Amino acid sequence: MTEVIGSGVFDFLNGLTDWLDDVSSNWWFYLVILIIALLDSVVPVVPSESTVIIGGIAAGQGDLFVLLVIAMGAIGAFTGDSIAYFLGKRFRPFVQRVLGRKGDGEERLRRAADQIDKRGGLLLITARFIPGGRTLMTISCGATERPYRSWFLPWDAVAATVWASYAAVIGYFFGEIFKDNHATAFWLAFGTALSITGLIEIVRWFRHRNAPDDDGVLAA
Repeated sequence: MTEVIGSGVFDFLNGLTDWLDDVSSNWWFYLVILIIALLDSVVPVVPSESTVIIGGIAAGQGDLFVLLVIAMGAIGAFTGDSIAYFLGKRFRPFVQRVLGRKGDGEERLRRAADQIDKRGGLLLITARFIPGGRTLMTISCGATERPYRSWFLPWDAVAATVWASYAAVIGYFFGEIFKDNHATAFWLAFGTALSITGLIEIVRWFRHRNAPDDDGVLAA
């Protein structure tokens, strides 16, 4: 049963990607980019990254404007992230129950809040490149009540713009390479995100290691 469902989802995504390729030269493809980028933040099975890459390819061929492709992708992603944030905030008890096993949902949310505070807004940037990561991160930000205007809004605006720019530029400059193989572009973005995350963690570890503790003594 699971294999049948998985095969059906795979076939649907392949068909959707083929359709996106076919219609990418139309002016209204900008709206398609915005809508799919928005939906992917809430329903993480919609191929938003491939859509922006396809938009970048179309821009490289002169059918679209690459800056508008980036803008539509960023606006859609940011709007979807905000929806996910407020869903997490509004349905915090439900999120707590989903995360909780043996009644430890509250503890899991507390640990999530600690990680967000410790690693800062850079988590929002790297999470955008990880399948499902953007949804989990934005819902967690809402459920743990991280400040929206002073923290989430500016950081997520940066994250959405970086993500949309990266995907569009890949399509724009390397369209011939990725035109018939969007999976390669996806894995490149995924690998880049992991590399960035690893680098950030290494820098953070060294800063923490060399930072003085409360008594002025370097941490071990």
